[in-house]
Parts: sequence; structure tokens; C-alpha cells
Amino acid sequence: MSFRERVAEAAEERESNIVLALDFPYEKPENRQTLYKRAENIIDIVNPYVCAVKFNHHLILPLGIFNGVQKLLEKAHEKELPTIMDCKVNDIGSTNHVIAEYYYEAGFDALIANPFVGWEEGLKPVFEAAKNRNKGVILLAYMSHKGAGEGYGQIVVDAKSGHRTPQYIVFARKALEWGADGVVVGATYPEKIKEVYNVLAGKIPIYSPGVGVQGGEIESALKAGASYLIVGRAITLSENPAETAKRIRDIALSVK
Repeated sequence: MSFRERVAEAAEERESNIVLALDFPYEKPENRQTLYKRAENIIDIVNPYVCAVKFNHHLILPLGIFNGVQKLLEKAHEKELPTIMDCKVNDIGSTNHVIAEYYYEAGFDALIANPFVGWEEGLKPVFEAAKNRNKGVILLAYMSHKGAGEGYGQIVVDAKSGHRTPQYIVFARKALEWGADGVVVGATYPEKIKEVYNVLAGKIPIYSPGVGVQGGEIESALKAGASYLIVGRAITLSENPAETAKRIRDIALSVK
């Protein structure tokens, strides 16, 4: 079963299109065990209401990929939740390949990559590593923060058509060309979600971060074409994470 199929199956079984992002504030090194326990507890209590778990780079740094993080991956997989590494791979091909191999070897089911580096000697080795291990690659098309337009929103000349085109549209087209398993577009920009959705024509699911703390709205993101909502701090920093996750899941289910 492919990564895309595993997420779709989990979403159907749990009646949820919410991806939990394990997003936590900075903790001093001596508090690493506390951080690990917080992450483990969140997975335990929230898992009935989400369809996948996304790990952020700032959780890898204190816990270590083959130490605490690998144990958290095992915990997520015990709950039959696919896992995503949000590393935004963005280097030369040989480096990207090694990065992907480490994350896939640790147990991640997919990773997020930045298409700015291109295909040849860029992301091609990542897609090859994913194919060899039956893993997924999700491409970043438009981020959720206020400054996203400075890079992802630039007007560029499309190398194939010669037409002036928004950068995020070029990236959406590359997702189709390269066979990506998903595309990230911030929930804070529903108009961008709609444009990317029109390019993808339903062939690749859209993952939308930014719901809650960053101001992204559930209904507008889903109606624009998002398949999955990535939710982090609204859940992880909540006084009752399970209740919050269920409420967000239920709101998303009500959107027609």
C-alpha cells in the first residue's frame, strides 16, 4: 500500500482529515525526557481524532532521530497512523538522498521537500529513495506564514511555457510532473489553495497547515480544495488536547 493510500485509509477509518503536528515550544536540553513524554502523551490521547502525525524539525533536534523520535514513530505506527517528516529537504541531490535515507530508515512514511532545488541533482534522488522503500514525498508549494509571498508568491517565467506565472503554480505543476504524493499550501491562503487545486485537478491531495494559531480557517481551506488539515499548536498547547482535536475533527466533518 502506498503512502497516499495509507493516509486515505486512516482518514476513512477514523472519519478524520486532521494531521497532528507535534509542535512544541523550546525546552532546555535537560528537559528532553519531559518533551518526549509530552509528545508521547499527545499521540496517545489524540490518535482517535487524527489520520496522520507530522514531526517538525525542532522535535528531531532535542530528541534525536534514532533515539526518542524513533520511539515516537513506533508509537504512532502502533496506533496505525502514517508519519510525515517536515524536513523541507532543500539541498543538492547527494545530500538530499542521504537525508531521505536516514528519515525513511528511522521509520517515517513520507517527508516534505522544497521544489526550489529542482529535479536533476536536486529532488530526483529523494523520489528514487522513496520509490525504492515504498515511501512518500510531499512537495511544498506555499507556506502558511505572512512572508510566504516573498518567495513562493514571486512571479517567474515558466521555463516550459515562457509565460509569467506565480511560483506556487509552477511548483504545483512540478508535483504532477514528478508524481508527488501531496502538496502543501497554507490554510491561511484559501485563494492559493483553490488555484493549486485547479492545477492538480484532484490528482494529488493538498495538505494545509496554519489552522488555529496562525489564523487559518477550517471551512475556507476545505472548501477551497484542501484534502487534509495540518494542526499543531492549537492541539498540542491546548489544556485539553483530545477535546480540542475532536472539536476540530468534527468541524471539518461538518463542512460540505
